Amino acid sequence: MKNLKRITYVLILPLVVVSGLVFANRDVKSKQSPKPSSNSEQKARQVEDRKKWEASADGIKYKKWEISPEGKKVHTSHDKIRKHIKDFTNMEAVITSVTFQRPNANSTASKWLIVRIGGEEYMMQFNAKEFQQLNSLKVNDKIIVRSHSAGYSPNHPYLIVSGDYIEQNNKLLFKRDFNKDNLC
Repeated sequence: MKNLKRITYVLILPLVVVSGLVFANRDVKSKQSPKPSSNSEQKARQVEDRKKWEASADGIKYKKWEISPEGKKVHTSHDKIRKHIKDFTNMEAVITSVTFQRPNANSTASKWLIVRIGGEEYMMQFNAKEFQQLNSLKVNDKIIVRSHSAGYSPNHPYLIVSGDYIEQNNKLLFKRDFNKDNLC
């Protein structure tokens, strides 16, 4: 009789634990936000989110900048290098500034290289550690740049190009380590 009780408890205990886990898991799943089931739903959500942002103060400020002469100039400069960015191909550049700093920025802020590519000025941002690898560069130095992306900002006078690969005289000066930065 004593052994029968133990066997019953041993059989019931795992059943209770498993059923508790099943109910807990179901409760967690029901609290998670539902994900759009199709691409069209995802695109609709993106369009909706963009419309909300465009109606915000930042969105309105960006739209005004985009149609301003400064914004049009930045968009035009992006059009000139778009194919190079898409294909990650070499762009010949000339350094025009190694000391650019945004107004009111602290001295430990990001470091910037300003380069001229095809007659247009572009900005490349680096953290202090990355910039150390480029400290040998001077104004009027010629370099080869490759970039995976570029970005617009009404707070910057030029298109911001990611300097993912920089070489000078066939010598690699900088190559961004995407795995280290947890980037795609």
